Amino acid sequence: MTRENIELGNVTPHNIKQLKKLNSVVFPVSYNDKFYKDVLEAGELAKLAYYNDIVVGAVCCRIDMSEKTRRLYIMTLGCLYPYRRLGIGTMMVQHVLNYVEQDGNFDSIFLHVQVNNEGAIDFYKKFGFEIVETKEHYYKRIEPADAHVLQKRRSARKGKPTAPSSKLFGFLLFFFKYTFRECRFVAVFLPFLF
Repeated sequence: MTRENIELGNVTPHNIKQLKKLNSVVFPVSYNDKFYKDVLEAGELAKLAYYNDIVVGAVCCRIDMSEKTRRLYIMTLGCLYPYRRLGIGTMMVQHVLNYVEQDGNFDSIFLHVQVNNEGAIDFYKKFGFEIVETKEHYYKRIEPADAHVLQKRRSARKGKPTAPSSKLFGFLLFFFKYTFRECRFVAVFLPFLF
């Protein structure tokens, strides 16, 4: 089985029923009509996963602007059981990570996972997600009702120094200037070291 058999496609009014059916099989919760209306307007934030032209998985996200940050929330990401461990979930997560990186304006990505879903927790940890909080009674009508909040912070932009390295540079510059202030060799070559 190769990745050539796996594709991601848009969610449209023509295939939204397939997403509804998939979600009813994969997840222990049901989603209301507003959820599906929002998914239709999500563009690149909602994708169906196809294996040999059959819908076997989906990822649906939204932008969250709470807590004075811009975060991407993974509302659902799931795959039918017989098609797990074929790279489909990885492809969907990678799509989300690529979207966040290309956009460049997200602080983090987060999602909720039922506390007993060790498989999902381990899966997300492989991508750098961490449990940052546990919400009691998050889910209604399912047990356990508690959910972990998993989050992945967006890495710092390449080429742009972070605050700790800037402080280190300043300290080293100060140290070399005053330790070797009488040495002309250091004064000449010091600027080339950094």
